[in-house]
Amino acid sequence: MLKTPELAMPKNQTVITVCNGRHEVWTDYEEAKAYFLEMMMSTDGEERNRAECVYIQLLHGLVECSDEDE
Repeated sequence: MLKTPELAMPKNQTVITVCNGRHEVWTDYEEAKAYFLEMMMSTDGEERNRAECVYIQLLHGLVECSDEDE
């Protein structure tokens, strides 16, 4: 049994992200993770917190990731 959820996911799975009101559909899961990691590292304050929220959801293997409170 794999301990990390993202290792069990297909590499080409589509993911939808919502960050700061911007909706994006990604066809490459790893590209989405890299984008939000870079955004986290290059910003601060509210924008960093929003990117971090989406990035953590991506790490947990969710296919719909959002920084909005639901």
